[in-house]
Amino acid sequence: MHIHPNAIVHPKAKVADDVVVGPFCVVGEHVTLGKGTRLLSHVTVEGWTEIGERCELHPFVSIGGPPQHLGYKGEPTKVVIGDDNVFREYVTVNRATMQGGGLTSIGHKNFLMAYTHVAHDCRLGNSLIMANAASLAGHITIGDHAIIGGLSGIHQYVRIGAYAMVGGCCALGQDLPPFMRAAGGYRARMYGLNSVGLRRHGFSSDRVAVLKRAYDILFRSGHRMAEAARLAKAEFGDQPDVMAVLAFLEGTKRGICRSMGKDEEDEE
Repeated sequence: MHIHPNAIVHPKAKVADDVVVGPFCVVGEHVTLGKGTRLLSHVTVEGWTEIGERCELHPFVSIGGPPQHLGYKGEPTKVVIGDDNVFREYVTVNRATMQGGGLTSIGHKNFLMAYTHVAHDCRLGNSLIMANAASLAGHITIGDHAIIGGLSGIHQYVRIGAYAMVGGCCALGQDLPPFMRAAGGYRARMYGLNSVGLRRHGFSSDRVAVLKRAYDILFRSGHRMAEAARLAKAEFGDQPDVMAVLAFLEGTKRGICRSMGKDEEDEE
């Protein structure tokens, strides 16, 4: 390992042999750093934190700090981070609360841009992008390949599905299903599929067309959600993507982000 003489690494920290710890970094007692991970400079990793292999932490990143929660009393809650993640300048990731299950987790191959914030008890999947200054409140769940636009704020307990996209400068207060996109300022609204993102991830035209038809049934048909879900299942019960959307809808507690009308979507 290479530890700069101006870095402070607790002797009980578990640091792989080829980890790089740059100047003015601080690594706490209960921290684990996996192979190939690099702390460039002025990085703080504290608490009961595990960071996987080949992660890259840029200056002034803070991982594993106590949750911003009045009920937290110093319990040994955790942050667990997977492999191949990039945390740009001033990213903050807080450890969990006991009330939330004791774990804040981030998967693999995620890119968190400068000034993004991941609060206590969040669960992030793989291959996510959080653009500059996007902020997550506590207990948020985000699926694989989602994108969170810059300067966006996500309300606590909100779920964002896989391949979904939240536009920049949004305030998202309800769940956003898989494959969908939301935008719209103070209270973001859902408008259609994340078509560009789906194409970039190799979704075929037929696969996108099925999702588009299911979207129309679920969110633009005028039916109540239970009836719309029944109709979508009857037509697309053999389509895994549609079934994933239906399963997501069944699990909502905060409700689903309101869909724009057809005319509004066409204007976009």
